[in-house]
Amino acid sequence: MSDSLRARAEERVNLKIKFYRNLKAYLIVNAVLAVINWFSSPDFWWVSFPIVFWGIGVLVDFLKAYVFIDDFDSDDYRERKIQEEMEKLRI
Repeated sequence: MSDSLRARAEERVNLKIKFYRNLKAYLIVNAVLAVINWFSSPDFWWVSFPIVFWGIGVLVDFLKAYVFIDDFDSDDYRERKIQEEMEKLRI
């Protein structure tokens, strides 16, 4: 059980690290692109495309790390839910 708990904790930490790395790269790269866009073609803001589409990826990483914490496909998730249901039935 503690190995399973540790594995779940490691996975959650890995998802959070992935999110923060992606967010950091997103902010730095898009800031540089915005400056390039400003000086090269201020009439057309092409930088909005990477901001929006990469932003969707950052949002997905955030949701995986902080909102949808349980992995619904894992056997561990299934076993935890079975235990929860058994506890409810005992009451």
